[in-house]
Amino acid sequence: MPSLGSVRAAVDRLLARPGGLGIVPLVLVSALIGAATAAAVLWSQQRLEIRADPVAALPRAVRVTTTQPPAAPLVVHVAGAVLRPGLVEVPDGSRVADALGAAGAARAEADLTRLNLAERLTDGARLYVPAQGEVAPPPVLVVGSGASGTGGAGSAPGPIDVNTATEQQLDGLPGVGPATAAAIVAYRQVKGRFTSVEGLAEVRGIGPAKLEALRPLIRV
Repeated sequence: MPSLGSVRAAVDRLLARPGGLGIVPLVLVSALIGAATAAAVLWSQQRLEIRADPVAALPRAVRVTTTQPPAAPLVVHVAGAVLRPGLVEVPDGSRVADALGAAGAARAEADLTRLNLAERLTDGARLYVPAQGEVAPPPVLVVGSGASGTGGAGSAPGPIDVNTATEQQLDGLPGVGPATAAAIVAYRQVKGRFTSVEGLAEVRGIGPAKLEALRPLIRV
């Protein structure tokens, strides 16, 4: 595209000829200068737009848009004092409070002071909501063994099997000291495997209250 300067130079050479150009040619030259000026301004604006946004300046047919696929939802097991315990789905990046909402909110007896409502969830996590006055509930947030799960605050193994647990593992349960742990192992050796959690009530040193406190922490 010829520049405005080259157009003006050509006009100056015409005007320098003997006799000039006459009135009509002069009007045509003026129109030519105006058109060249407008074209130069338009070309400058287009160059500025291309520099500011190269993608927007491309034709629609060659524009390429890149979007990130949405992240898969997290599957979390919510248990304890909630209205609808079980598996819930929450968006990636959700926190404990979001899982409680997906489970229908906590029940009136829930003790939310034991929870970190701002803690981020991971796929396969187990969230347990303890009730008020509940003794040593299971871990608040147990992360599963999936590839996306990682350990962190509140992470711990799940309930232990009283039929295979060692005395050291049983001694780690709340309210179970060395003597009671030894009594559980001795009961297994004499009576055989426990067929239900309620069978622990037959062990010396385990009463109804202690059994209820242990129930969420053990299995058979």
